[in-house]
Amino acid sequence: MTTAPRARGRNGRHHLIDIKSGGREKAILAGFRTRGTSADETDEAYVELARLADTAGADAVAVVTQAETTPTPQFFVGRGKVDEIAAAVDEHEAEVVIFNHNLSPLQFKNLEEALEAKVVDRTQLILDIFAMRAASDEGKIQVELAQLTYMLPRITGKGLLLSRLGGGIGTRGPGETKLEADRRRIRARISTLKKKLEKIALHRSVQNRRRDRSGVRVVALVGYTNAGKTTLFNRLSSESAFVEDKLFATLDPLTRRVYLPGAGNILVIDTVGFIKNLPVELVESFKSTLEVARDAHLILHVTDISNPTFEEQMFEVEKILAELGAGDAPTMMVFNKTDALDKPGRLDAMLKSNPGSIAVSALKNESIDNLKEEIARRLSEKTA
Repeated sequence: MTTAPRARGRNGRHHLIDIKSGGREKAILAGFRTRGTSADETDEAYVELARLADTAGADAVAVVTQAETTPTPQFFVGRGKVDEIAAAVDEHEAEVVIFNHNLSPLQFKNLEEALEAKVVDRTQLILDIFAMRAASDEGKIQVELAQLTYMLPRITGKGLLLSRLGGGIGTRGPGETKLEADRRRIRARISTLKKKLEKIALHRSVQNRRRDRSGVRVVALVGYTNAGKTTLFNRLSSESAFVEDKLFATLDPLTRRVYLPGAGNILVIDTVGFIKNLPVELVESFKSTLEVARDAHLILHVTDISNPTFEEQMFEVEKILAELGAGDAPTMMVFNKTDALDKPGRLDAMLKSNPGSIAVSALKNESIDNLKEEIARRLSEKTA
């Protein structure tokens, strides 16, 4: 682990963010602080943003934040804060400034002129990571659709985003030739991508009906990104799916047939991880993929109990499930990463307040047999 240099506020205080280094670009993180967080406190929202930056290929070298207020039309943050960010860019020779918020075309333009650096907002950063991670044809179509939907209203004049395709984070995806197309051609491309996804969704629907007729029950793993879903998936299925300590390490859904004593053969599906303020463009584009959770016989909501903000992460997952129509689906809470937990009382309280939940360490293979037994019991109840 390496420590990012401290970002100076006007009062001279600093706060630190620890991330795993290894990116190419140097990034300044910027935006509003979470309400109630002082200038000298580490803001968990920027810890997460630093991890997103690292996943995309950048090292967070400083953080410049402002107390939450009404965004300004010109720069989002105040003019004085823009000067602070510019000073941090110069001091650390940073190539990119990443805002933990969504920016308007005017704010992009003004900030890049004032900072003399590439500016990326939160949505663009997440879209970039999804573009990097997408492996299947469906995943690539979904990401391209989300990117074009995001970019369409931001192409103004010569094209705000078109002049920024020099490489690095925030530039992956459709490519320059598509981005140079006028609005009509971009809308046509969006229409084409939507039709392709509709065909894929129809094919998946046919598969689901066949599966329902066969009586095979489905267990879907959902959770905040980096909660350990894929490691747990590997434990349940005896597989070796790709696992990495980065956000959105796996993007395309994974499905495996698993035999559980007491339940027989079931299908276990690992879905894409969720995150706070997941771009609406991604939710819409990935809706057909994510709806596997809605149709599952049992949802395993995997939570990283060792994360200081685990309750907020649980809320975000539940919110997205509700948006997908899966809010009332049968769900079991699985509190993962007990091996990294430094406050056992936290786990005891959550197990007590969530009857039927279970605590495991997927990494250490602890309590996995207990989890399998509970899954089998829940599925047997549904068929009794």
